[in-house]
Amino acid sequence: MFQLSEKQAQEIVDKMMRDIPYNINIMNDRGVIVGSGNRERIGTVHDAAVRALATGRMVEVLEDGKYEKKGTNEPIVIGDQRVGVIGISGEPDEVRPFCNIVRTTVSLLVEQKTALETLAHEENRRSAFIRMLLEHRGAYTQKIKKEAASYGLDLALRTQVLYLTGFKAAKETSALLLRFPTFRLEEDVHLVLVQEESAAEKLAESLLHGQPRARIAIGRQEEWIADSFLQARAALHVQAALKPSGSLTAFHEVAFLAELARMDISPRLRATAKLVDHPDLLNTLRIFVEQDGNMSGTAEYLNIHRNTLQYRLKRIAELTGRDPRKVLDLFQLVHDLLAEYR
Repeated sequence: MFQLSEKQAQEIVDKMMRDIPYNINIMNDRGVIVGSGNRERIGTVHDAAVRALATGRMVEVLEDGKYEKKGTNEPIVIGDQRVGVIGISGEPDEVRPFCNIVRTTVSLLVEQKTALETLAHEENRRSAFIRMLLEHRGAYTQKIKKEAASYGLDLALRTQVLYLTGFKAAKETSALLLRFPTFRLEEDVHLVLVQEESAAEKLAESLLHGQPRARIAIGRQEEWIADSFLQARAALHVQAALKPSGSLTAFHEVAFLAELARMDISPRLRATAKLVDHPDLLNTLRIFVEQDGNMSGTAEYLNIHRNTLQYRLKRIAELTGRDPRKVLDLFQLVHDLLAEYR
């Protein structure tokens, strides 16, 4: 059962007493005062609140006593749970309307906080579930299948993973994602699990509409979700290394390059590491690869003269010892770029 903290209760009391000229007490579900205009009373048991909690009805105190003041004490009920009591000191006929206002305010705050905590719990549960799936190998248990079904996943079907980064919240995007099980893996990483035939690439193209900074990589349709995820992530690494202007990459298109990136051919320093302090040269190399070594296309994309491009390629050769204009040297530079983004 939800309980108001002393900090929350006192903040409500302080705020309400700016507008209400009576002392306000907030008691928890045991009748203990957790917020009060009279700070000395915090932590003590309020007898009228205990009675209000027991009966579920407002208790009015008509005369001041040793341990309680005259006023109204009304239970705070959320759903069918009595989570506390609102007490206002004063003549009952005068303070009764204020008691209703304060009680309603507290009830709304409690319901809001409960809803937020429920959402946070569900998000944590979803996150734990998808991480478990991404590490799972072998047959799925009935327990896993049952939980997957609650998210709209049928683990008897093959699944394709879409790896999304750089998305901004938009109504159109949210509406599209409602059709598919979607999980947040990290702050800027979402996974969409697609089990419909031939739906993944069409969905990806729709999601990219109006999202200039978004990037999507797609794994193959696999029996195990973990396999498709690893493929999608590898495809995204290839995209980052060799397709800087691209926004959509499918693993089946870059499978060879993904495998090449995993190869540690020799324990040498990567040639492209020498370009780290020359971002213009590093970017030129990546665009040159993306443009299939086409000089005109590279110069046009970079908006530079062909002579400037020739100069940059020459500088790359001088710094790395590998000339990107030579096929075998370019192949090694491609491997090093892939390894840099692995």
